[in-house]
Amino acid sequence: MQGRGPLIVGYDCVTPLGLELEDQWQAALAGKSGIGPLTRFDAGPDFPVRIAGQLPDTGHLDYPFLSPRQQAMWSSPVFRYALLVVTRALEKSGIEIDARLGPRVAVTFSSAVGGLDAVLVADRNLQAAGRLPHPYANPNSCINMVSGKVAMHTGATGPIMSTITACATGLSSLLTGAMLIALQRADLAICGAVDCAVVAPITAGFHTMNGIFHPKDEAENGAPEAASRPFALHRRGFVLSEGAGALILCSRDFARAHGLGGLAELAGWGMSSDAHHPVLPHAPTIEQCIRGALADAAVPPERIDVVNAHATATKAGDLAEYTALRAVFGRHLPPLCANKSLFGHAMGAGSAVETVFALHGMLEARVPPTINYRPDPEMELDCVAQGARAISQEFVMKNAFGFGGCNACAIFRQCR
Repeated sequence: MQGRGPLIVGYDCVTPLGLELEDQWQAALAGKSGIGPLTRFDAGPDFPVRIAGQLPDTGHLDYPFLSPRQQAMWSSPVFRYALLVVTRALEKSGIEIDARLGPRVAVTFSSAVGGLDAVLVADRNLQAAGRLPHPYANPNSCINMVSGKVAMHTGATGPIMSTITACATGLSSLLTGAMLIALQRADLAICGAVDCAVVAPITAGFHTMNGIFHPKDEAENGAPEAASRPFALHRRGFVLSEGAGALILCSRDFARAHGLGGLAELAGWGMSSDAHHPVLPHAPTIEQCIRGALADAAVPPERIDVVNAHATATKAGDLAEYTALRAVFGRHLPPLCANKSLFGHAMGAGSAVETVFALHGMLEARVPPTINYRPDPEMELDCVAQGARAISQEFVMKNAFGFGGCNACAIFRQCR
């Protein structure tokens, strides 16, 4: 366990590719898409968005984390999926949180959108029938309640916070956990994010912003799995999806004391603010963020084996990320992996899920393909477009950018 950074000792995720991590991984390696027709709500014939990446239901699972009565109270799906991935990640780490460990365990698990769906249901019932909201409607909508429920479920009584940086939320959660460990305010942090933002006004709102996938003509309005096209010449916006990812981070001393084998080291990280535009990424400050992460890790650019890109499939966003990466790496840009081509954009959970995929790929020495790719002459890059590739990975970079100009970049090193 060389290095000095905190260690990731467990992780898990759910995506539109499936509920079990290995099933998702095999689907990703095969280039299968989790995007399909939008069925989460009754869209109606005139609704402008017809596709989404939707999570599989948990109804068939042995699900002891919320009883049926509790699920009626905690109606937003964010709680159900958050507790599922956190429990699995802790099980994989081998850590059992007891009364002795609890005060040294932080929770930074978060969400960009939270349980907004519960308030929307309450509002519709109030407007249509004058029915007052359920007593748990407001608690469902509190974004920090996601971390609160994680703490209640696990017995973590250390620092708790919900770091919200829009679509960078999942990665920012991990970096916040690293800060608490570095400050010796915690020995272990439960990090990650969940978002189930496929609800009518959010979905329609992304359409009016011209951010979500919008076919150029009827000929493009074909198979849903062909819609998410990061870095491609014919990219037409992101596909909205759902997801949850959990990462367990701990100090090196904690790992040694408890006999834990680190899967990867968080070797370094950077953050920056664009201070530029509400929603358009800004290449100079993205570059600043990436250079900061490399400097913090004391790793030269040429040591990075793979970049797990933010890559939303928007015209401006992908070009800004490419421009920043090219400024840092020059003509030696490493292979880029764009997971959103496979399962869409899960908002704040996206960077948590993609970090799980990046780490799993590091350990497996494999990189899933970026599907639906058509070369864009403005961006000379290798995005692993011809199928999964075997690549030995010591260092992997993960990028994440969010509305409001929130940039995050992490460098991971495989523990050997």
